[in-house]
Amino acid sequence: MELMTHPQVPFPSRSQVVTLSPGRAFLIYAYLQALDVMTTLSFLMAGVQEANPLVRYAMAMAGSPLAGLLAVKLAALLLGLFCWSSGRVRLLQRANVFFAALVAWNLCCLVLGLGHAPRP
Repeated sequence: MELMTHPQVPFPSRSQVVTLSPGRAFLIYAYLQALDVMTTLSFLMAGVQEANPLVRYAMAMAGSPLAGLLAVKLAALLLGLFCWSSGRVRLLQRANVFFAALVAWNLCCLVLGLGHAPRP
């Protein structure tokens, strides 16, 4: 019986890492902002409280959760546009990783919040 060996695959060097174009990085950023709005509204409707004090404050000052959340997301999109227009792709990519994790966290909170909701 012959053992099969797998060739060693080296890790890519820093110069081999794929970077996105500024436009694509911003598109992903905007998409993640929209997902964050939807998941945040979903878990608010499920009875889970907003953890970010800045967003909580904006929702309270705006008079409605949707208006406050949209104001915060408009500011975030303006920051993303600035990064896009100034070519700060690495910063946008890092923000994308952060917001992808945040959306995943929101989904976890939603699932846990719905798990404690009373059933009809």
